[in-house]
Amino acid sequence: MIGVLASVIDGVLVGAVYGLAAMGLTLIWGVMRVINLTHGAMIVLGMFIVYYLSKAAALSPYEGIPIVVVVAFVVGVAIYWIAVDRVIGRPILMSLLATFACNMMLIGIGTALWTTSPYNIPVSLPGISWQGYTFTGTHMMAAAGAVLIAGLLYLFLNHTRYGKAIRAVASNREAAELSGIPTKQVLAVTFGVGVALACAAGALIATLFPFTVLSGSNYQLKSFVVTVLGGLGNPAGALLGGIALGLVEGLATPFMPVSWTPIIEFALFVVVLVAFPRGIFALSRA
Repeated sequence: MIGVLASVIDGVLVGAVYGLAAMGLTLIWGVMRVINLTHGAMIVLGMFIVYYLSKAAALSPYEGIPIVVVVAFVVGVAIYWIAVDRVIGRPILMSLLATFACNMMLIGIGTALWTTSPYNIPVSLPGISWQGYTFTGTHMMAAAGAVLIAGLLYLFLNHTRYGKAIRAVASNREAAELSGIPTKQVLAVTFGVGVALACAAGALIATLFPFTVLSGSNYQLKSFVVTVLGGLGNPAGALLGGIALGLVEGLATPFMPVSWTPIIEFALFVVVLVAFPRGIFALSRA
């Protein structure tokens, strides 16, 4: 019983990072109705930026996260103007194809630069021992970082001029334009923030697990599951959905092989889509 509880707690800690990754995906959808298929590549970008910062600049991964966020924001804004701006308001298939094309180019460039060899960032932090089980410091730090960044996003969206503009555009873009809000500029900032969240999550994930150029697809799929759990366009729900997904993983791990975990996750994905199409955690907003 203690072992199951320890596994659940560990799963919840990792789930907070999944929630952070999904917040970028759901923010972009909620504001501009675009499904960002470069999301997985951006998670991997965050992993490699923090990897090279730790190797070349001798920074700890946690010290490198602010740099990751700044670089990712610039990359996100560039992707918006290159590939996304022209398909805003068009049929959703066009935005899917545009971001998918960017995703494949980024994966190709990454594979040429780094091959598909595994990388890891050695991080050692003191953990907490309890009843013979040790909760690693990296898991606790990653969860704390995810919650901190989520809190900063809340403050940004609710207490800054640009954040309020983003909420206005998400609510009614035409009315926002009539009010003098530069909507295209706001959309570019939103996309940049969404990419920055994905890269920050990737940087935190890199402190927990080995990664390759192709790791993004797995975390992108998890982000879709989390987004559905939390409700499309609901960043707070995404964080709760990530914790819920981590809880499911933590409960499943002691009782079945790890290879079964994706099956359970996507079964949950289908059940929630059918039973709660607005998301489980979106019910509180009804």
